[in-house]
Amino acid sequence: MNWDQVEGNWKQLKGKAQQTWGDITDDEWTKINGRRQELSGLLQAKYGTAKDAADKQVDDWLKSVPD
Repeated sequence: MNWDQVEGNWKQLKGKAQQTWGDITDDEWTKINGRRQELSGLLQAKYGTAKDAADKQVDDWLKSVPD
């Protein structure tokens, strides 16, 4: 799956993302709205994760999403 597909199916995939990053609130998920950079930035802010590490987490999550 690529990120364009994630954006297009965000409502369905949001639940899977919530399982991975449980500390992110519903309002924050709504603000992310499937945007990769928003998710990465929120991981950096919420978890104190470096940009490279946050990007890797997002990439790893994307690989776990079935096509």
